[in-house]
Amino acid sequence: MAEQEIQVHEKMQVNPPEGEFTREGPYFTPAVDICENEKELILKVDMPGVNGKNVEIDLRDGVLSIVGKVAEAAPEGQELLTEYRTGNYFRSFRITDVVDQEKITASMTDGVLTLVLPKSHKAVPRKIPIATT
Repeated sequence: MAEQEIQVHEKMQVNPPEGEFTREGPYFTPAVDICENEKELILKVDMPGVNGKNVEIDLRDGVLSIVGKVAEAAPEGQELLTEYRTGNYFRSFRITDVVDQEKITASMTDGVLTLVLPKSHKAVPRKIPIATT
């Protein structure tokens, strides 16, 4: 069996470009995988500890914003070491006219939010037939 290298990525805390968040607690940038096919873009947003009821997705002025809220678990006994920080998640994406914004769908399974962004009719590639005489 070939050895595989394991890479550990630390959570990155969100720092707003100007000012401060008006929400309490830390916010982290969730890891996102983006895939594309001829008909759609698919985003997979990793938000461990978040369920579908605690996710807010907002599309305003061409910006898709995702907020995932984690319910704080009460620690059992005295904490001696904490290596995993919990907090909420925030990520935003600029959406162009390539995406049909009216048909965006979302689903949540096991802490992974899946967003399907269908391409608008004009952005879907098509073959143009050649007429011969």
